[in-house]
Amino acid sequence: MLDQSKPVYQRLRDVIANAILDGSFRDGDMLPSVRSLAAEEGANPLTVAKAYQTFQDEGLVTVKRGVGMFVAEGATERLRTLMREDFLTNVWPPVADQMRRIGLDARTLLDLTEA
Repeated sequence: MLDQSKPVYQRLRDVIANAILDGSFRDGDMLPSVRSLAAEEGANPLTVAKAYQTFQDEGLVTVKRGVGMFVAEGATERLRTLMREDFLTNVWPPVADQMRRIGLDARTLLDLTEA
């Protein structure tokens, strides 16, 4: 669920975060190099570096000079907590408002997604 209105570095951050949460990268795993991810995503390497920097600033990745970037220990759970808080604060309220407006209850929604 990538928000196209976000700046490119934030969309790249979402791609990386989703890969960590989906288990493509586990705590301790090496992340793709800046150049590799830039080529894969069709992005500027400086933009990828900025996305990685946000993870580094939050302590979610560690850098081993000359080796690469790695998912920090405990990062998956911390990231899950951060994204859950963001969802409940920023994404869910307008969705819940729209559900109320159109008369859609949570049970019906769950039934539709389970079908």
